[in-house]
Amino acid sequence: MGAAGSYLLIFRETSLASYDALSPDERRQAMGRWNGWCDELAAEGRFLGGHPLEPAGRIVSAARRGQAARHARPIDGPFAEAKELIGGYFLLSAASLDEATAIAERCPFLQYGMTVEVRPVTGACHLARSLGWETMREPASA
Repeated sequence: MGAAGSYLLIFRETSLASYDALSPDERRQAMGRWNGWCDELAAEGRFLGGHPLEPAGRIVSAARRGQAARHARPIDGPFAEAKELIGGYFLLSAASLDEATAIAERCPFLQYGMTVEVRPVTGACHLARSLGWETMREPASA
């Protein structure tokens, strides 16, 4: 494995009903495959962390009052009418986006309608990078 980077795997549940159609034994077998995949990634030193997420949550955005003032405004969400629900995430170590994608393609829940978004983790957001920064903090003067 070359120089490793960090990648976020975002698990999107697109068809929760597909799990309901499984018998209890089939559900246990599916969980066994999931946990085996997770254990394999951990043994390889690739699994850096991750958790399932509850369906309920809040979305925070700025609401404008007049032209200048901005106020954070939480709203309940995600919403039931959404086509997919983020069910959880992994932080993964991989040598490249291609390698992280190949790992995501082994996700045992793809067969149940889950999709996996693979995103490189970076040290700086778009705004910081536009300033020439490599992290979220201004570089110290030399």
